[in-house]
Amino acid sequence: MAVPKRRTSKARKRKRRTHFKALVPNLDKCPHCGAPRIAHRVCKECGHYGTEAVMESGD
Repeated sequence: MAVPKRRTSKARKRKRRTHFKALVPNLDKCPHCGAPRIAHRVCKECGHYGTEAVMESGD
């Protein structure tokens, strides 16, 4: 069984974990209503995807 010969230092452990982080979603402006939305997703405000109405709006 493989067992580490030396303890992993805090610095070495933290360097390895530098890429393990939450990403902020890319917000885009809806071309129909101008509300902020996540890119390549249906707008929650108006229900449009690009120029196409995909969902009915809640108004």
